[in-house]
Amino acid sequence: MGFLEIGQRLLLAVIMSGAIGFDREFKSRPAGMRTHILVCVGATMIALLQAEIFLDTVTMIGKNPEMASAFRIDQTRLIAQVVSGIGFLGAGTIIVTKRAVAGLTTAASLWTVACLGLTIGMGYYDLAFIGFVVIQATLSLLKKVINVPSIKNLEVKYVHKVETKEFINEYFIEHQVEVKDTNVSVENLNNRRIYTNVYTIEIPKEYNIYELIEELSAHDNVRKIKLIDL
Repeated sequence: MGFLEIGQRLLLAVIMSGAIGFDREFKSRPAGMRTHILVCVGATMIALLQAEIFLDTVTMIGKNPEMASAFRIDQTRLIAQVVSGIGFLGAGTIIVTKRAVAGLTTAASLWTVACLGLTIGMGYYDLAFIGFVVIQATLSLLKKVINVPSIKNLEVKYVHKVETKEFINEYFIEHQVEVKDTNVSVENLNNRRIYTNVYTIEIPKEYNIYELIEELSAHDNVRKIKLIDL
């Protein structure tokens, strides 16, 4: 394999992984352009190394046919280590909290750019280009094409007054928040009736649940509001 061919494959790896990493960095995700480029280039180098080892082995067997039984040719040995090993790097981008799990998509994108690098390094350009298009479309366009409903359980505790309940209901209607279900409980505290409503709601794709909580909590009669795990 010539210097030019190796350079072309590495350059292609930089361009494709850089484009994918740009999407992650633009969205302020844990791993950005440099991380994706390094992962993809590293995987490409491993694939190139594996290809060179294979070619050298075949050449050596051709020169020494009597030694054929002493050589084992396995083009997947190094590649398999990359596919499994990249999971450790991806795991470092996953953040688990009591409220949510973040970083899964970035971890998956790191794993896929490693696979992309291996594909480029082995010289399967058609597969690499198609894979690149699918990865980019998944990261950048899928959410715009497919609207996945966001269902949340929201607990609201408030002093029982008619205007408070009306404020909450009107807020949901105004912001196109669909109430799927409501569970109500009442308690008496210091001769005051405190209502606790648990709303199962579907919020619009472009609306932020934390903005909703902030605006509802601003009402004077609202005493407590929080998200409950589904």
